[in-house]
Amino acid sequence: MKALRVEKKKLAVREIEKPVRGEEALVRVLLSGICNTDLEIARGYAGFKGTIGHEFVGVVEEASERSMLGQRVVGEINAGCGECELCKAGDPRHCRNRTVLGIVGRDGAHAEFLRLPLQNLKPVPDKVVDEHAVFTEPLAAACGILECVTIRSTDRIAVIGDGKLGLLCAQVLALSGAAVLLIGKHADKLRVAERRGIETATVKSVAKRTCEFDVVVEASGSPSGFAGALELLRPRGVLVLKSTFQGVGTAEFDRTRLVVDEITILGSRCGRFQPALDLLKKGAIDIDSLISEEYPLARGVHAMERAGRKGVMKVFLRP
Repeated sequence: MKALRVEKKKLAVREIEKPVRGEEALVRVLLSGICNTDLEIARGYAGFKGTIGHEFVGVVEEASERSMLGQRVVGEINAGCGECELCKAGDPRHCRNRTVLGIVGRDGAHAEFLRLPLQNLKPVPDKVVDEHAVFTEPLAAACGILECVTIRSTDRIAVIGDGKLGLLCAQVLALSGAAVLLIGKHADKLRVAERRGIETATVKSVAKRTCEFDVVVEASGSPSGFAGALELLRPRGVLVLKSTFQGVGTAEFDRTRLVVDEITILGSRCGRFQPALDLLKKGAIDIDSLISEEYPLARGVHAMERAGRKGVMKVFLRP
């Protein structure tokens, strides 16, 4: 089968052996999405070698449960050891021995086939089209904020970053009834949020709006976004980090401010898939505005180059 792989620090579409199901499920990939993590991995992040990609929708080809055969699915990306306390509690996202689809120790989704544990697979509602289903993983990451922070309708929330993740975070948080401000640099991207009734602002225009927000979500991928987020927070506010700042330097900030104003900092990574699927089924999120281009898997290297261009949103690969 064809797969988009990182090998010997080089990105290429290669012919490799189709994966053997073993004790897991075999999924035929219908469509996969390129994200910023894929771009970072291609540049050396995490030292990963193998097939990249973790956003996908596919069809179950082989599984121990016959009822799942032929089912259209998406898949939670963390596969735990099954033995530790976290895995036994039903949450392998922080299992120390986990593998992560296309990121840590497990071949990913930019391929014709992939394998995942059966329990990781979630059926896709019939009314959710493939192009929207691919967004389940990043939308789940946005929903994951609500696992970390209790949002009240009276809260003032700022989201920094008008990329795909920032736009998803702003839309999810706006559904809570709280006032949300999306801060970015690109008028066309900010308009996506404006069409959903979300207030927007440019980075320069919020420079003087200090100590105003109860919760700030940093999703810009820029170290400057971290410092800017602290300036926006009121005392005892909550800063939610969605960016790792990989490959762009170290985030510098005033640590004294954290202590004096008793700021809480939370990291937020992967979320549960079911809340995301429920939102997709309801049509509650504008997905179409986040889609830019689609390429056949055979042109995967070119697609990755396109995904890294400024202004380009989601790029799909179709096997």
